[in-house]
Amino acid sequence: MIYKRIRDLREDKDITQTKMSEYLHISQRSYSHIENGTRGIPTDILIRVADFHDVSVDYLLERTDNKEINR
Repeated sequence: MIYKRIRDLREDKDITQTKMSEYLHISQRSYSHIENGTRGIPTDILIRVADFHDVSVDYLLERTDNKEINR
């Protein structure tokens, strides 16, 4: 699930939801809704999450299991 991948990436870096929400310029509550799957993820937020974790958007969307970005 996309939400699990986003949460797992954050937890792997030992980053709190608060810190991640600050980076994304959204409230912690909004970020929590994203991770829990109770709210859709706006495209701009999805891109920033991918950039932060240095993974492809396709990886977050589960279109691939390859985290690398094609550059």
